[in-house]
Amino acid sequence: MNSIIKQVKLIERIDQLIRLEATGSPEEFATKIGVSKTKMYRMISIMKELGAPIEYAITLQSFVYAEVVGFKFGFYVKESSPANQFRKVLTY
Repeated sequence: MNSIIKQVKLIERIDQLIRLEATGSPEEFATKIGVSKTKMYRMISIMKELGAPIEYAITLQSFVYAEVVGFKFGFYVKESSPANQFRKVLTY
């Protein structure tokens, strides 16, 4: 699997656990996602650079989002517009 795809899948898993407030301590979190603590912090840093308001809540023993955010990566089909109805699609 391509390196970027692996990283996106890892970010998706991190996002899921943060939303569930189920990361545990940094050590537990790294174990849950199957990476070193250093890599886990590196991925959180990348997510923060992308605008994720990630904080660690000591009382919950979990990383959390300080604000409600969404994350989506990938392609999806948009609703058709009249201009797109007449476009010819070539398949290879």
